[in-house]
Amino acid sequence: MQAQVSPQAWHFSWLLLNLDKVPEIQYFGASALHIKISRYWNDIPADQYESLKSQLFSQITRFASGSKIVLTRLCVALASLALSMMPDAWPCAVADMVRMFQAEDSNVDGRARCLALLELLTVLPEEFQTSRLPQYRKGQVRSVLAQECGSVFPLLEQLLQQQDSPGFIKQKVLKCFSSWVQLEIPLMDCENLIQAAFTSLQDPELFDTAVEAIVNAISQPDAQRYVNTLLKLIPPVLGLQEQLRQAVQGGDMETSHGICRIAVALGENHSRALLDQVQHWQSFLALVNMIMFCTGIPGHYPVNETTSSLTLTFWYTLQDDILSFEPDKQAVYQQVYRPVYFQLVDVLLHKAQFPSDEEYGFWSSDEKEQFRIYRVDISDTLMYVYEMLGAELLSSLYDKLGRLLTNTEQPSSWQHTEALLYGFQSIAETIDVNYSDVVPGLIGLIPRISISNVQLADTVMFTIGALSEWLADHPVMINNVLPLVLQALGNPELSISSVSTLKKICRECKYDLPPYAANIVAVSQDVLMKQIHKTSQCMWLMQALGFLLSALQVEEILKNLHSLITPYIQQLEKLADETPNPSNKLAIIHILGLLSNLFTTLDISHHDDDHENTEVKKLPVPQGPNPVVVVLQQVFQLIQKVLSKWLNDAQVVESVCAIFEKSVKTLLDDFAPMVPQLCEMLGQMYSTIPQASALDLTRQLVHIFAHEPAHFPPIKALFLLVTSVTLTLFQQGPRDHPDIVDSFMQLLAQALKRKPDLFLCRSLDIQAVFQCGVLSLKFPEALTVKASCGFFTELLPRCGEIPPVGQVVHENGKLLLQAVLEGVGGQASRSLMDHFAEILFALSKHCFSYLNVWMKEAMQQEAFPSARVSPEQKDTFSQQILRERVNKRRVKEMVKEFTLLCRGLHGTEYTADY
Repeated sequence: MQAQVSPQAWHFSWLLLNLDKVPEIQYFGASALHIKISRYWNDIPADQYESLKSQLFSQITRFASGSKIVLTRLCVALASLALSMMPDAWPCAVADMVRMFQAEDSNVDGRARCLALLELLTVLPEEFQTSRLPQYRKGQVRSVLAQECGSVFPLLEQLLQQQDSPGFIKQKVLKCFSSWVQLEIPLMDCENLIQAAFTSLQDPELFDTAVEAIVNAISQPDAQRYVNTLLKLIPPVLGLQEQLRQAVQGGDMETSHGICRIAVALGENHSRALLDQVQHWQSFLALVNMIMFCTGIPGHYPVNETTSSLTLTFWYTLQDDILSFEPDKQAVYQQVYRPVYFQLVDVLLHKAQFPSDEEYGFWSSDEKEQFRIYRVDISDTLMYVYEMLGAELLSSLYDKLGRLLTNTEQPSSWQHTEALLYGFQSIAETIDVNYSDVVPGLIGLIPRISISNVQLADTVMFTIGALSEWLADHPVMINNVLPLVLQALGNPELSISSVSTLKKICRECKYDLPPYAANIVAVSQDVLMKQIHKTSQCMWLMQALGFLLSALQVEEILKNLHSLITPYIQQLEKLADETPNPSNKLAIIHILGLLSNLFTTLDISHHDDDHENTEVKKLPVPQGPNPVVVVLQQVFQLIQKVLSKWLNDAQVVESVCAIFEKSVKTLLDDFAPMVPQLCEMLGQMYSTIPQASALDLTRQLVHIFAHEPAHFPPIKALFLLVTSVTLTLFQQGPRDHPDIVDSFMQLLAQALKRKPDLFLCRSLDIQAVFQCGVLSLKFPEALTVKASCGFFTELLPRCGEIPPVGQVVHENGKLLLQAVLEGVGGQASRSLMDHFAEILFALSKHCFSYLNVWMKEAMQQEAFPSARVSPEQKDTFSQQILRERVNKRRVKEMVKEFTLLCRGLHGTEYTADY
């Protein structure tokens, strides 16, 4: 890389192109030339342009019959030269190139010359697309190139039409055309070549390249302006239908795929323009029907065909365009296209059908996964089509399902039933079907489905889950489907669908479930004890039970909790007595996980509908202590016993903390009775072996109980204790514990946000805390640095209101600034620059007079913060930061700019998107 950008490259690259070198070395020479021309154009004196140009031409002529990779690289170098010289220094560059290569040259075979010219003409537009020309030059050069197509297209047409042109030349011509159309050349100028490309589709050798050329030409954004040309393209596209049918019959997937791409490119890119041509509605409808044929192409995706998935976006586009017309025009199009969309629904549901069990058994796991994703795409399309067809779509699906299930003479395949249900589920999952008059009938039909197979059973479950909100409004129907769900819970193959459906029903319908609660709990307990489900489904099931129990009376909740949890508590008691080993560790984590998932959703107070915000004040619960608190107090000693043996295992400690963290988040103020003993336990845990999860739980307690004078003293004591333990850890060397440092910084930031007067405690060593923060800014872990920045962003605004903080900042702020500038200078990841900018902004806003002095002193250091920045650049940056005290976004931009200078990346393509 260094050699290629060095001044010497101008000299050695030509030597490396000598014919006695191997192609890899010649390639390096050609590549170095390209880099010099494209990136260091300004190094070349204007009086040397011509000699450089003629040298490149002669090298290309020499390599015309030589190594292909070297030839291409030399063509790219000449293309780059041409783009830089156009239009002033080299007015008719393209015409000149054509003329140069058409001139007789006895040494070089005509075909080789022709191929070299085509290669040059092909790479020219490609080099333009990736070139680094400034924006105004790009526009200028694009229009020059678009005019120059007059020198290129006639040559391409001639080569395609010549009888004696060999296949490889024609292929190169089509590639060249494909490259040029991306320069937004008027579609009418491409007409002849597009027609020639259509003719080339009959030649199997040229088929793929011709498809690419036609699709590129039709898809360019500018093409929609040339409606007459687009209309002329419809007949040749429709003319491909016979070839398409033969390809489908012969199982030629490549050909059917290519023809489908052409039809979709015309339909998808130009449906609005073509719909507007009302007098040509029939020919456009014929194109739509051709695309419909591609959507419904016979065979199962992705094993027998890969074409149908290409068409799905077309149906979205067409629908959007129809619905965007004004009402009168829309009504006319709806008349024509509603039947088409009903047909589309039938086609899509047919395509969504599973193959026979025997055939499906032979599919690889990869094919099954592709088919699953394909069905999701179909599901999304059906949901979208609902906007066009409305309630009539649900009625039509319901009628078909009804006929299918009640027809005793002709028993239907399970695949057919499953696909119709899948259509229903697709719509009900995202669209509010509460008003629909067919859902009661559907709920009535579901129990009549004879479930003979896993895929059908899964879809039945997911459909019931999708209707859970409807069931909440029509609770009388719950009994129709709940038995099916509870039965399915016992089948490990239906694990995901049955558990997620039960969870949805328990969440949406919890106030209507008390009559069924005993049964749901009994079945759930049974499947949990038999260990039918994997860990994550067991956790979901516990969440479902949490929702269910929330709606019962407190005595009932306690009774159910007792029967549900007792077996696990007994297991845990046994495990707590055993010597720690890997298998009992997994069992302990599993049981603790079950408890924390149950407590995540078990919430007997009625919130506002805002689940996200932990600030929600909840209505007090009249019936004494909260059931979750009762259970936690009963198992508290057992949990302490487990902890005492597993204190140095981060995962077990994390699982214990998760139980309390989930409970605190759900119960909020109701958790208060647990606060003293929990704080004591956390303090003992953290003092023995510090773990990040204990700090995260402490942060949660500070967040929720900061404004509760009655409950805050134990939390304050805990905060001071974990701070002093962590400061000791810093003295011993915190590098091995980036997670603890991260959580500690987040805890400090939370304390400053919710309870700043914690920093007034005499026993809190603010100076030590500050220095730990500065040290944390130098950690290699980005998350830890981000948390430390968060701490300082909260601390600096408190300089005025908390005198001890003000004093520490004034005495130690220079160290902070030094650390921040080191990070900006290149020590820290570029992704962190916004966070460093926040600290600089806070310093400027809250410690301005100090920052002024610190900044001068810091920037006077030699080669600080980087040897790459000059004293002037450092001075400019300092002035900018000190001047900007209002607009944080501007400070972020300044820091980004300065960090690029410090890293030597400013103005490089590497940082173009930064």
